[in-house]
Amino acid sequence: MKHLFLLLQVDIEKKMQEAPDSSYEIGVVIGSYLPFVVLAGVAYAIYYFNKKKRGSE
Repeated sequence: MKHLFLLLQVDIEKKMQEAPDSSYEIGVVIGSYLPFVVLAGVAYAIYYFNKKKRGSE
C-alpha cells in the first residue's frame, strides 16, 4: 500500500510541475483525492445500512 501511495505521489508532483496555471493544480488535487472520499462515503453508507438493518431485528 505504501508503494502505491508513493507512486501516486510522484505522479501528482510531476503533474504539478508541468501545470500551465494554478487552476490546473487545484483540479489535479481534487481529482486525486475525490476517489478516496467517494470510496469512504460508500463504505460509510454500507456500514450505516447494515447497522440499521441489524438493529431492527
